[in-house]
Amino acid sequence: MASNAYKFYTLGCKLNFAESSDLAARLQAMGYHQAQSGETPDWCFVNTCTVTDAADTKGRQLIHRIHREHPDAKIVVTGCYAQLKADEIARFDGVELVLGANDKFRLPQLLASRSLTPSVQVSDTKLRGEFYASCSKEDRTRHFLKVQDGCDCFCTYCAIPFARGRSRSGRISDLVAEARSVASQGGREIILTGVNIGDFGRHQGETLLGLVEELAKVEGIDRYRISSVEPDLLTDEIIDFVAVNPRFAPHFHIPLQAGSDEVLQLMHRRYDTALFADKIARIRQRIPNAFIGVDVMAGMRGETEALFEKSYQFIQQLEVSQLHVFPYSERAGTAALRISHVVTPQEKRRRTDLLLALSDEKKHAFYESQVGTVRQVLWESARKQGTMAGFTENYVRLRRPFEANKTNTIETITITSDLLSYEI
Repeated sequence: MASNAYKFYTLGCKLNFAESSDLAARLQAMGYHQAQSGETPDWCFVNTCTVTDAADTKGRQLIHRIHREHPDAKIVVTGCYAQLKADEIARFDGVELVLGANDKFRLPQLLASRSLTPSVQVSDTKLRGEFYASCSKEDRTRHFLKVQDGCDCFCTYCAIPFARGRSRSGRISDLVAEARSVASQGGREIILTGVNIGDFGRHQGETLLGLVEELAKVEGIDRYRISSVEPDLLTDEIIDFVAVNPRFAPHFHIPLQAGSDEVLQLMHRRYDTALFADKIARIRQRIPNAFIGVDVMAGMRGETEALFEKSYQFIQQLEVSQLHVFPYSERAGTAALRISHVVTPQEKRRRTDLLLALSDEKKHAFYESQVGTVRQVLWESARKQGTMAGFTENYVRLRRPFEANKTNTIETITITSDLLSYEI
């Protein structure tokens, strides 16, 4: 009998988790099963990330730890780190196979045929590869639906286009069918995810607006969230649609990266601070209680102390709800390495801490502004010290005493200070 106990390890973004979930389901359909507590896995699958140098380090450490804990298991490494450093990974003890970011979807066929040679199988990301759909389930309440993959932007600091390849999307008809399947399984909320979902459908004559309009018609899904959309691709029509359609959550995630036009130009971003401020103003005008999360990078090459101060002041005056802050990480092969001015690690840490403190200030202010409002919270099934948590439609996290009959249900509730939970 074939060895078929496995463990899946996933690092990085929700897109990676959605893809791992889809692959695990396909393996189970082939007769593989997830190794139970105390059971030695025959296979260990590692889906990696490469968004920062720290992500690469985590990937390496995880692979080495897996081999120490399960020395007889065959290790298959895939994902973005595998795409960029395949030959390096193939030399690690215990690694049987390395699959690139898009090659991972061939894993079930390779296992079925036992065609695990060559040990490195990485496709050329310069070509516009095939789109592989996937959907993951988190805590029975929220599903992450992959609608797009890859990116054509090539920002100077980013290695993701080299790892994930060119932009490509699913078809609206196929994604609507996937949403109907989620509804049939009792799913209540779907989060649309991808690398650059604002670019959805560009190469096949479809649009993100067209997708959300069709998804809104699917019966049984109470709530959709749109994940990160570039500010130049977040159209007024999408904002207006979210403003009037109760199935789409008043929740936006918009990458800014830097609050100075000089640094945005160094990054080769496709907008300026004026456009970004206009998008925030339009959201606040149309949807005053919307949650707005913003990505910000600290210490990009070329960001002098004066430019950081300019950026900080711009972000400080933005009416947003939370900052997702990360220090700039140098990635091999990116154009940013040609910029001469380098920010020291200590200074990057200082700037990161300042932005994190500003984020806490903005998040607390937004949460407190919601006290007394009536919201709909989707309660999750996880229990933590006798309590349960859930998010309102505008992404305020609440916590209450655990009641099993409330899991995976939506409750209309008046927010009080004692219900607020600031952890994510």
